[in-house]
Amino acid sequence: MENSLLFAFSLTLFAGLSTGIGSFIGLLSKKFNPKILTISLGFSAGVMIYVSMIEIFVKARDSLSMSLGEKNGYMLTVVSFFIGIFVIALIDRLIPSYENPHELNVAKKIAQSSEHDKAKLLRMGVFSALAIGIHNFPEGLATFMSGLTNPTLGISIALAIAIHNIPEGLAVSAPIYFATKSRKKAFVLSFLSGLAEPVGALIGYFILRSIFTETTFGVVFAAVAGIMVYISLDELLPTAEEYGEHHLAIGGLISGMIIMAISLLLFV
Repeated sequence: MENSLLFAFSLTLFAGLSTGIGSFIGLLSKKFNPKILTISLGFSAGVMIYVSMIEIFVKARDSLSMSLGEKNGYMLTVVSFFIGIFVIALIDRLIPSYENPHELNVAKKIAQSSEHDKAKLLRMGVFSALAIGIHNFPEGLATFMSGLTNPTLGISIALAIAIHNIPEGLAVSAPIYFATKSRKKAFVLSFLSGLAEPVGALIGYFILRSIFTETTFGVVFAAVAGIMVYISLDELLPTAEEYGEHHLAIGGLISGMIIMAISLLLFV
């Protein structure tokens, strides 16, 4: 039993800390490059939107339909999705806004590297870390329980989640690095967002094991999907377009969706 627990936890740790790989990729650039930032932010938005609508929302609906029936399960999935949007919108409202009606043009913003821009990027990176951390929490529980009950299934799920977490690490590290110019801060925050996965596994096993049902799993996943979509549309894409060309942002977004689609197809 002890070996099974260690194996399941190792799988979860591996999947969660894969965000560090994405963070490392995001930190390869040695100087501020607005085009790289634009593509990175668009890519991150594509990853988060695709995985939210194609994978997380569907998993939430399946879980809730299993416990509540098809119609009621679908309804609660939709309600939970929008609750997630409203919750992150409320957090967004309560955090001091750095929006400035007298925006500098893009060239001046890049050249001056104003405190306004740094604060805005940092805020966006923290939001991404929050959403990904919440997302990783139930994923960690799912990976751990799968590895504990079926090692083969656990390995497959851990690999799939690890692939997903690589671009998610980029979603956190890219804006934080460009805001602070600190590779260490960007890597640490990205790393911490991935740690939510093994933490979710531990809490799930020792505390929530008896009460974590299909219903609670579905509600949490649907809400997380809403949170990630909101951040992509309200933070990632608008900022990507501010720092670069519209088509670069959209190209990054489509690339992110394609990468996520391929990673999902590999593990069907």
